[in-house]
Amino acid sequence: MIRVAVVGAAGYIGGELLRLLIGHPEVEVVAAVSSRFPGKRVDGVHPNLRHATDLLFCTADEVGECDTVFLSVPHRAAMTQVEHWTAQAKQVIDLTGDFRLDDTAVFESYYGTAHAAPHLLGDFVPGIPELHRESLRTADLVSVPGCMAVAGVLALYPLAARDLIEPAAQLDARTGSSGSGATAGEANLHAERSGAMRVFAPTGHRHEAELSRHLGIPVTMTATGVEAVRGVQTIGHVTPRPGVDKPAVRRAFREHYENEPFVRLVAHTRGIFRYPEPKILLGSNFCDVGFAVDERTGRLVTIAALDNLVKGGAGNAVQCLNIRMGWPETLGLSFPGLHPI
Repeated sequence: MIRVAVVGAAGYIGGELLRLLIGHPEVEVVAAVSSRFPGKRVDGVHPNLRHATDLLFCTADEVGECDTVFLSVPHRAAMTQVEHWTAQAKQVIDLTGDFRLDDTAVFESYYGTAHAAPHLLGDFVPGIPELHRESLRTADLVSVPGCMAVAGVLALYPLAARDLIEPAAQLDARTGSSGSGATAGEANLHAERSGAMRVFAPTGHRHEAELSRHLGIPVTMTATGVEAVRGVQTIGHVTPRPGVDKPAVRRAFREHYENEPFVRLVAHTRGIFRYPEPKILLGSNFCDVGFAVDERTGRLVTIAALDNLVKGGAGNAVQCLNIRMGWPETLGLSFPGLHPI
């Protein structure tokens, strides 16, 4: 049994971390840190945790020594706090954008500020088990990628790694309102969000840099907010190399993910769920990936779907913890999602 703390525990990702960790058989949650609600009950903010925990939110100063700290604070805050938490815990798993990039110039370009701890950038292992499992087995510093980046990477990596596509990709990403966080402003009011399909990042979204880093090819990206609360869907547009046909693409996906517990190939010829659909993944740690080939032009489209708060955040972080501790990778993460919902 290990002792863990969740920092930023009042947010949506923080709540999902608590949900998963409280039910984890090898974990004791000893601290739920919130600067907004110290002393208040956790289940007052996360009502789904009623009768699951009697935890009270606490301040950062009240956290004692523990084994693992999960950082779910706002972007640009983790880099100013990380050395405090590495002194408190053996392992830090960061779910912010602060350590997702390994180049200070690229970070400054996408985040608009200089990095406060550039000497640590190269020490964080990317929290993508499907790409970095061996490094995660010994990683004491882990940076979980953004939700749209995870989906886009998992849908394109088997093709890029096998050099089956030309070295460029364009990604169109759609995300639900929970991706903006629990303290999102005016743009996330129900009156503004309901019924909307709002392009909030036609260019320059920070996940674009993560995609390029992990895929090893230039990626451009657009991001649109849709009416759903949870869920991410990405559509990737790439050009296959000469001679690469539909069977070759299917074979690449099957071979790459045949032993992955949380990635499923969904590319059927019929049915309403013949391509990846976020709705049926809500609450689960699965990422469904699929593809379509335009037989007339040869154009290749990839599709991925996941729950932005689970496989796109808290679930991925717990998966990384399981790998680091040598536990079964699926421990505490077996919920399959709901249908209908």
